[in-house]
Amino acid sequence: MDPLTHTLVGASLAQTRLGRVPLGTTTLVVGANLPDVDAATYFIGSDLALLVRRGWTHGVLAMAVLPLVLGWAMHLVDRIRCRRNPDATPVPIRRLIALSYLSVLSHPAMDWLNTYGVRLLMPFSREWFYGDTLFIVDPWVWLLLGTVAVMAHSRDPLALAGWIALAAIASLLVLGVPDVPAAARWGWAVGLTAIAVIRHRGTGWPLPRLTTVCLSVALLYVGAMVTSSQLARARVVDWARNREIEPLRIMMSPAPGNPLAKSVILADNRHYHRISFVWGEGVTPLGPEVPIGDDHPAATAALASPEVRGLATWSRLPFYRVEAAADGYLVEVGDMRFGSVAVELDETLQVR
Repeated sequence: MDPLTHTLVGASLAQTRLGRVPLGTTTLVVGANLPDVDAATYFIGSDLALLVRRGWTHGVLAMAVLPLVLGWAMHLVDRIRCRRNPDATPVPIRRLIALSYLSVLSHPAMDWLNTYGVRLLMPFSREWFYGDTLFIVDPWVWLLLGTVAVMAHSRDPLALAGWIALAAIASLLVLGVPDVPAAARWGWAVGLTAIAVIRHRGTGWPLPRLTTVCLSVALLYVGAMVTSSQLARARVVDWARNREIEPLRIMMSPAPGNPLAKSVILADNRHYHRISFVWGEGVTPLGPEVPIGDDHPAATAALASPEVRGLATWSRLPFYRVEAAADGYLVEVGDMRFGSVAVELDETLQVR
């Protein structure tokens, strides 16, 4: 998921009974984002970033080690805090480590929910796991968890101004996506208005109770989206087999802001099929089928090129377009979820 979602998860957990200790919010927010330390590789190169992203720092070994490191680091910070204020009560290190595990483990759980997936068993296995449940940016999760964060951290004018600015930026992202339906745009506006009203008038509930309600509704929403994705997958499989298409791989991508719609890519042994699925409307094919193109030897050679190691690792739905040149081949290597790169091969299928 996006960094804002991870941050809001940590900030919301901090308002439960578990997080109401000194350094609790800091530990939970940092831990919820800590596995994304591998994003620093984007400053080195995009293909390197694809090679390492959602791998080592998101795998089972990191899930065992990173919380211990974070908990120990927060313990050192707590010792400094207590030295500066002799009346302060130190936080037991086991409490900080427990909060670290809770927050760090929330990160791959959230990342699993979208179509990009996560390599949960790294470094012991490079297998990808895909939840196909939430769009990479889900405005309804933002609204639910944002309610808790705003109520907890908007007491002074500067913090309130920051939340207003963040709401404006988020609105540009949500409303600026062309595929977001009108109902979702109105729902977003109503949700922001509700947060403003709650911030101004309150709910009559103590913050821990509001936190419990928002987290519970968010979990129910995610559970409903998991169920929806699985049921929609079954409907798509039936649709394909009725047309004598054997589905070998299926990606169910939730539509931006629309829980009822899915953008589907179905792969048989030779083609990709773009499909729209909407509850209440059924399955609709979108455009012509796309050749996978992996039956040419130049495709295999191009995918083995060092220049696309990251893309080869990240790719879920790879495609290839091979063009013969005077002294070799030009191969476009890509993934149906995003862009592609060109690889030049000579007549012996070696990279130029």
